[in-house]
Amino acid sequence: MSKLAIDGGAPVRGAPLPPNYPGAVVYGKEEADFASKVIYSQSPFRYYGPNLQGAVEALENAMTSDLGAAYALAVTSGTAALIVAMKALGIGYGDKVIVPANTFLATPGAVVCCNAVPVYCDVDDSLNIDPTDLERVYDEDVKAIIVVPILGNPVDMDPIVAFAKSKHIAVIEDMAQSCGVRYKGRYAGTIGDIGTFSFQMNKIVTSGEGGAVVTNDKKLLERAIRYHDQGILRHRDRYGIDSPDETFAFSGQNYRMSEISGAVMLEQWKKLPDIVGTMKRHHDRIAAALRSEIPEIRFRSCPDPEGAIGSNLGIVFATSEAAALFNKALNAENVQSYVLYGGKPVYMNPSLFHMRTAEKDNFPYNYPFKRPVTVTANMCPRAVDLIPRTAYIPISPILTDRDASDIIEAVVKVHRALRVFA
Repeated sequence: MSKLAIDGGAPVRGAPLPPNYPGAVVYGKEEADFASKVIYSQSPFRYYGPNLQGAVEALENAMTSDLGAAYALAVTSGTAALIVAMKALGIGYGDKVIVPANTFLATPGAVVCCNAVPVYCDVDDSLNIDPTDLERVYDEDVKAIIVVPILGNPVDMDPIVAFAKSKHIAVIEDMAQSCGVRYKGRYAGTIGDIGTFSFQMNKIVTSGEGGAVVTNDKKLLERAIRYHDQGILRHRDRYGIDSPDETFAFSGQNYRMSEISGAVMLEQWKKLPDIVGTMKRHHDRIAAALRSEIPEIRFRSCPDPEGAIGSNLGIVFATSEAAALFNKALNAENVQSYVLYGGKPVYMNPSLFHMRTAEKDNFPYNYPFKRPVTVTANMCPRAVDLIPRTAYIPISPILTDRDASDIIEAVVKVHRALRVFA
């Protein structure tokens, strides 16, 4: 038996695998050339300039065409996209929004920034929101559900959409981690009322920062456009919005994407099929090999394996201690593995747990709800249990077949030495 690297043995790999930045690692001449073209045109603002290149508009057009959505609006970040989506839906003070217990803090944070209050739903074996737990956290003040496909794994959307319809509330799909995921043949992000995307540095495709809102509802689009652009509604003819009536205009913020970001993102977007195809091919090969070598291995469940993008291989351990030991040993073999979010549900972030904001009296948490919102450490027990004992191995779009073989060899080596899957 090979000696583990943590015990002084030779690691499986002499150097680490590619870094976990899927879009950034495929940057090339295309992104540089189009960004340079925008700069040399002296027109980095999307709505006017001496020689507009139309990069942001072209990105939006590509997204609608490829995703099969009616409308897309590019914005400055994934967080901005969430805020714009909720403002399009009219969510604000006195409202609650259901969010999954397993997500990045930007999801509930955006709810708070919209002057609403997040309430937390537990997860199922996919590590995504559990549709069977929605009734527990729902009340008459809930106006929307935000679903978040975690690390390339689809959410089971049918029961969530059915629940939302029965309660007459909206479904927001936060696609920050999972651009390219499908559910029953449809692109996730187009299934609910409105979808949001992030193009931040470690996302599937990236411009460093950036995001987008996608919807099939023209009224939501109009409100989103206004909110992201100081309440202004430009280029009405582009969206088929004919009326010049400003009776229902409202104030907004500035979340406009720049032409430089748009240029980079358009070239990144063109690469999305290759990125996803390569990740999924390696993911499925690695998973199949590990099932063969380690029959007792357990992967996180997936409601639609064909729709997953394979960006991360999620392995569920019997205990958090076993997951931590596996991560330590595998990383020593120069194969990255990690537990998400420090092994804790999102509501354990101090600002969310203590319901603190920068506003007076911790607004909007101070709203006198009939059913007060409380946060306790164990209120989502499956999230508390599953998050710290689920390890993720990132699958890069620039992996080689040799790299994939090294991942298989390293996991098997660690298992044979430690029996962490027993």
